Amino acid sequence: MVWLVNQPYTLTLTVGSQHQDDFGHTNNIAYLQWLEKVAWAHSNHLGLDIDAYKRLNCGCVVRKHELNYAFPTYIGDELQVGTWISANDGKLSTIRDYQIVRVSDHKTVFTGRTYFVTVDMVTGKPKRMPPEFITAYVPAS
Repeated sequence: MVWLVNQPYTLTLTVGSQHQDDFGHTNNIAYLQWLEKVAWAHSNHLGLDIDAYKRLNCGCVVRKHELNYAFPTYIGDELQVGTWISANDGKLSTIRDYQIVRVSDHKTVFTGRTYFVTVDMVTGKPKRMPPEFITAYVPAS
């Protein structure tokens, strides 16, 4: 695979009929679900699962998504969904990038970016990120 960064965190999945839209290709909502899935898997891998968020009373919520669809995908396509942290200001903001590569031809079919803000898990108000977030959510080099 040709990745935009060295060693992204990846999941492999296969496009199923439940992902297809009326145009015969993968629905845009499926991509967003895959981004959420790989982001949580990566966060869990880094030791920050939902239980850690609750214990720290701090979590990352989406402020904005940027989604770029380069090529359509279809039922049966095997995809590698990659993610990495691209920025962390150590205060309130983290940026996570994504790349989806079709295994059969190694084409990047999708790229995306999510802007997160850290919030208090009880009040939902912005909250400075704890040291655990700073050490876990390190930008990829």
